Amino acid sequence: MDTSDLKIFATVARCQGMNRAAEALNTVQSNVTARVRALERRLGRPLFERHSRGVALTAAGRRLLPYADNILRLLEEAQRAARDDGEPAGTLTLGALETTAALRLAPSLSHFVASFPKVDLILRTGTSSELLEGVLARRLEGAFVCGPVDHGDLAVETVFSEELVLLAAPGAKSLRAAIGTGDGRIIVLRAGCSYRQRLESFLAKRGMPSPRLLEFGTIEAIFQCVAAGLGITLLPRSLLERLWHKQQVSVHELPKSEAQVATLFARRRDAFQSSALNAFLACAAAAAFPPRGSARERLEA
Repeated sequence: MDTSDLKIFATVARCQGMNRAAEALNTVQSNVTARVRALERRLGRPLFERHSRGVALTAAGRRLLPYADNILRLLEEAQRAARDDGEPAGTLTLGALETTAALRLAPSLSHFVASFPKVDLILRTGTSSELLEGVLARRLEGAFVCGPVDHGDLAVETVFSEELVLLAAPGAKSLRAAIGTGDGRIIVLRAGCSYRQRLESFLAKRGMPSPRLLEFGTIEAIFQCVAAGLGITLLPRSLLERLWHKQQVSVHELPKSEAQVATLFARRRDAFQSSALNAFLACAAAAAFPPRGSARERLEA
């Protein structure tokens, strides 16, 4: 068994067909079929079940696939480590919450792109659970997520701190009144969103364990629906300050013990930390904690 066999096997598993895998690998179907059959003979187990629409993994194939994926990713990481001479270059794939990308990373992104033109930066947004899964699977070199995070395979550090506020329709005069607006509906992102989980926990402590849901894919849609009186949501105050001129909502402070949330950067403990990643984290830290007397402070003074 060698890495080229594993690459062909993993591609067939992903494409669910020999022909489709051959196209993805830029080779002929007969070569893919022959290599898969040779691998099956060496292992003494069939890896795929053939059917009219393509192939499906057998039990042995399902057991082999995560090992194949890990070996291929580890090999790619080893090549990146060998080529990394300290100058940021190559592809850097990171993840971030949508709010973090919009609020905190924009200055870092512009400075990083201008300073390190040899780096191809890919930033993927998602919920905290989706991003952590991507880091653990090595699809992301690291991700900015909402804390807390407790996983033995992950190294985490706090990079930003946010104050969460509850948003409701303009007419809600108090936190108690806001909770009752919109017939008890909450307006949230998809399952796995850390702010959604915090809002559900906040309401459960106040006798609303199963609020009705309105689920949307963007922060902008959530703002519009809150302003229309359809329900409530929970988001960072700093995000609201950026969008206040666009949407009129009522803002309600939470108890201090429930308002503060840390944005963490999470990465695998056993993964290679590239020069590109180190440079990006330095840019993010500079944006989060500008030096005294900086232009930003002078503007805010």
